[in-house]
Amino acid sequence: MTYSIVARDPATGDLGVAVQSRFLAVGSVVPWARAGVGAIATQSFANVAYGPDGLGLLAGGADAETVVARLTGADALRGQRQLGVVDASGGSATYTGRSCFAWAGGRTGPDYAAQGNILAGAGVVDGLAETFEAGGLPFPELLVACLAAADAQGGDRRGRQSAALLIVRERGGYGGGNDRWIDLRVDDHEDPIGELGRLLDLTHLYLERPTAGELVALDADLAAEVRGALRGLGWDPTAVGAPVYAPMWPEEAGAGADDEERPSIGEPRAFPEGWDAAWQERLLAWMSVENLEERTAAAGWIDPRALECLRAAASKAGPGSGG
Repeated sequence: MTYSIVARDPATGDLGVAVQSRFLAVGSVVPWARAGVGAIATQSFANVAYGPDGLGLLAGGADAETVVARLTGADALRGQRQLGVVDASGGSATYTGRSCFAWAGGRTGPDYAAQGNILAGAGVVDGLAETFEAGGLPFPELLVACLAAADAQGGDRRGRQSAALLIVRERGGYGGGNDRWIDLRVDDHEDPIGELGRLLDLTHLYLERPTAGELVALDADLAAEVRGALRGLGWDPTAVGAPVYAPMWPEEAGAGADDEERPSIGEPRAFPEGWDAAWQERLLAWMSVENLEERTAAAGWIDPRALECLRAAASKAGPGSGG
């Protein structure tokens, strides 16, 4: 009912699992990973204890093959289980019990293990493996491409329902507080892989910061365009009744007064003609409302993806919407 790939990015050491199934919320069952330790997919009447137990074994120094042998050897229902493991060194192993529903099987190579059951045929696992081996994409996009290739070969022969992508790296989570760099689930959807790809793109948009070299300088022409877009969205600082972005803490409590301001990207440059501090504040306020704070550029610059979002919002609002 499921096909998955567990993998390690040889360039960065990131570890991940991508999975698709005709099963509700497959991301709540199959993928397990820990930065610097390994990644595991447990499926086919999944024994979810394989996840934490297997990561514990990997953390204790066991390699992927040893983990598979120890987990399945201790399981009386191992004939119904399927399992894929990759360790922090890129070693991999896959297991398919003799009682898994056909077609069922797996394939391994350096840095990956691919497996599935109730599949259209062996080509589904080949699609996972060969797409990973071909590479050519950033690691998260590559794992989603593996799922798409498997689906193109027939995928789960019962159809589609859910998909998930989990990728871990040391301090890669939001604010650096954990290792969950990318943790996405599509629990019930007619096109779960396509939706997973859309969510991955939004993750990059909302949670990643551009480099200074990616920023676009605000010249007079671009400033005029940005002013027009903000005006059309009702964010003209000179207009009566323009929205004010209130802080999230009670002003009278003084909360946040001792916090340092989150640094912007790049070095400030002189404002161009037609742009001033009031317009700059309106741009940043609009970005905050749209959850684009990670893309805050220094004064005189704008992030290209934030600009793209502003243009799309202004186009959707239409002419004259800002009054």
